[in-house]
Amino acid sequence: MSVIRQPGVLGRATRRRVVGTTAALSAAALETVAVGLWFWLLVGSKTTSTALAGLGILFCGALLRTSLFEATVSQLGDFLHPRRLGAAVAWTASWVLWLLVADTVGGITGIVAATAGLVGLLVVQFAFERRAFRVRGGRGLVSPATLAPAVALAVGAAALLASGRVTEWTLVSPPISLGVTTFVIRIEAIHVGLVLFAFAAFLAHKQRFQRLLSYDGERF
Repeated sequence: MSVIRQPGVLGRATRRRVVGTTAALSAAALETVAVGLWFWLLVGSKTTSTALAGLGILFCGALLRTSLFEATVSQLGDFLHPRRLGAAVAWTASWVLWLLVADTVGGITGIVAATAGLVGLLVVQFAFERRAFRVRGGRGLVSPATLAPAVALAVGAAALLASGRVTEWTLVSPPISLGVTTFVIRIEAIHVGLVLFAFAAFLAHKQRFQRLLSYDGERF
């Protein structure tokens, strides 16, 4: 009854859900493209030029993702502001360390160690972004606004890592004729890993954005 008597409350809640979901979809798409392309390049080739190209893609994706976060929960400022650059560098370093740990340890143990380490790195990353952009939220380093999204995203990263480093299989469809053209559909393990990562990224960002936006009632 209290919500019915205060229709503005329902309107603000709906706007928060729409903004949070839209931002989560955008952030998940950016994260999947940046991390996915970077990881795919390193899986296919480990030359210096490929590593540098992948690192550039990862950092550009980090800048765009950080800008999206700032625009959603705060006010969009200078694209090359030091706090935005700092957040982008920290995000890029987190993924580089994640893959470094996985490759150094190796095997299933490496995936477990890298996933556990990524959870900690993402918790720090999310807390840093919250403080850098002066977003109200849970107090302390570890809070529901940082831990739950970090775990969800790390699980998706583990699926991506397993698909590229451990699992090796390929599904190829029978030849499909379309007029004068014949083609086959080829699905590899890493494709499934990318889909799982994208889904996990969306869940992580949706939970994070909606939780943070719920603290910022003045904007809605």
